[in-house]
Amino acid sequence: MTDGLHGAFRIVGGHPALDLVNTVSPRLRGGASEHDYLTSPAELLAWSRKIELIDLRDFSAVEGTWRMAPALAAKALGATLEIREAVYDELAPRADGAVVAADGVKRGAGSAFERLMLRWSAAAARSMLIPVPDRDRGVAELVIGTSPAQLIPDRLVTAAVELVRTVELRQLRACPVQDGGCGWLFLDRSRNGSRRWCAMEDCGTRAKIRKLGERRRYLRTS
Repeated sequence: MTDGLHGAFRIVGGHPALDLVNTVSPRLRGGASEHDYLTSPAELLAWSRKIELIDLRDFSAVEGTWRMAPALAAKALGATLEIREAVYDELAPRADGAVVAADGVKRGAGSAFERLMLRWSAAAARSMLIPVPDRDRGVAELVIGTSPAQLIPDRLVTAAVELVRTVELRQLRACPVQDGGCGWLFLDRSRNGSRRWCAMEDCGTRAKIRKLGERRRYLRTS
């Protein structure tokens, strides 16, 4: 997984739902993207394994189901993209450093919540509460994603609902597009809250190189 902005696809969000949001680059609210990492069920499957949303057993089950029923694979991809955009529409306006394109975003927060709620309700209907004896804490386990066809979007919407319920907004950041960043969202859990870039070795380094070049050009012409 590579593109022009991120030589090697980085997992930088600090939460699966933010990692999902960051499968588009650059991330500019209301603007066009140059690259989408999730344009096919195969890419979705590979990405889900990369972020450890699924294990090898899940991978085999989902891949086999999707291979036998391509229509179900397309449906799962569509659901995932809807979840992705709903999370972004809801959180981007609250992220420090986020940039809104001139035409803005036509979907409001209420619509974002409605889309997440509908997807989460469907995921909950496919989940199971399984008794687990002989444990020190709890007597049951909630299994999300009992249907291989919808396992990935079900787990992602559950993660998304958890994030919008618990996110500490003071930690929510956007890699600064206006300074050459990609707009990806991440949680700044640094001790002094000073993290600015999605990854210093990626967007941060490019910004430093660009500023150095601008300084040298200025000195040559001054």
